[in-house]
Amino acid sequence: MKMKRYTADTMVNAMKKVRLDFGEEAIILSSNVVKTKGFMGLFKKKSVEVVAGFDEPTVQSQKVVDTLTPTREENGNGASTELKKEMSEMKKMLSDMRRTTNAAHFPEDMQPLLSYLKKQNLSEIHIAELGDTIYNRMKMEKKDFTFTEQLDIVKKSLEHEIGDLPFGGISFTKKYINVLGPTGVGKTTTIAKIAARALLEKKRKVGFITTDTYRIAAIEQLRTYANLLQAPVEIAYNQEDFDKAIKKLDDRDLIFIDTAGRNYKETKFVDDLTKLIDFSLDMESFLVLSMTSKEEDMKIIIEQFHVFPIEKFIFTKMDETSSFGPMFNLMKDYSIGTAYYTDGQEVPEDITEATSSAVIDLLLKGVYDA
Repeated sequence: MKMKRYTADTMVNAMKKVRLDFGEEAIILSSNVVKTKGFMGLFKKKSVEVVAGFDEPTVQSQKVVDTLTPTREENGNGASTELKKEMSEMKKMLSDMRRTTNAAHFPEDMQPLLSYLKKQNLSEIHIAELGDTIYNRMKMEKKDFTFTEQLDIVKKSLEHEIGDLPFGGISFTKKYINVLGPTGVGKTTTIAKIAARALLEKKRKVGFITTDTYRIAAIEQLRTYANLLQAPVEIAYNQEDFDKAIKKLDDRDLIFIDTAGRNYKETKFVDDLTKLIDFSLDMESFLVLSMTSKEEDMKIIIEQFHVFPIEKFIFTKMDETSSFGPMFNLMKDYSIGTAYYTDGQEVPEDITEATSSAVIDLLLKGVYDA
């Protein structure tokens, strides 16, 4: 048997490496969760170690895999419980791997809809799951479905997948609105849009704190918006400045925090935020992602920000793409809903409060034109 050890940040990524080397016939010999201390020893980062091999299936191989599942007695300690969870994820990944391979073998009359979802960059696993759902319904009812009937099943399935996630804008129950994200995604303009609506529609007194002290243009941009809203702006260069700003803006109903736009693929810049912003405040945090970014890059950003209590996503630059599958993929894969999506620079017009049905409509809006 050919064997190899893999290390990744998640089981999903570990299984991608396994599949690349050994394909769908891989045999998982062991799976282990390793936790290492992160920034200043405060955060623990989980890594996954997988040992995989390739061989013809044998009874002995199955015994090896079976021995990896914790017994009821072993399940009494935390390590075994976590291992059992990882094994469950691993089995799902193996099933998903086989499912994606078979996605192209659905009946011909299902291919137009599945092809459209692929063009939307919905993940192969999700497409295959939807294909399974349609095909199983046809077998159960012993008839072929029209395109419209297939589409109806897809809509209901997608709603089932993300319907329980949190959607909608700021709650208006927390004083501090923290907006996080990398450079170039439009955080400052997005903050201005949300704040303007809070002021104009909800009659709330708003204020701003910016920690983006690296770019003078960013500070001036926020000041321009704040002047239009007749709202105060405080600049925080360090944690002491941040604490002072909080006190100065104490009379505000809502305080919007505009964080620095940096390359958050580098852990250092994420660590800087933990030193500057007091996340123990009565705060809700949103992660802003641009729909013009590659999905893999967005995943890296999400992983970097996992140490923060992200409530929901905000997706920007929706008007600059015609592919909305990644939006759905990220919500489903990370179990994080969406607060808003934006489609232009006008303040406060070009922003929409998200709902699950609206997101699904975005994904499927061009299905009859494909």
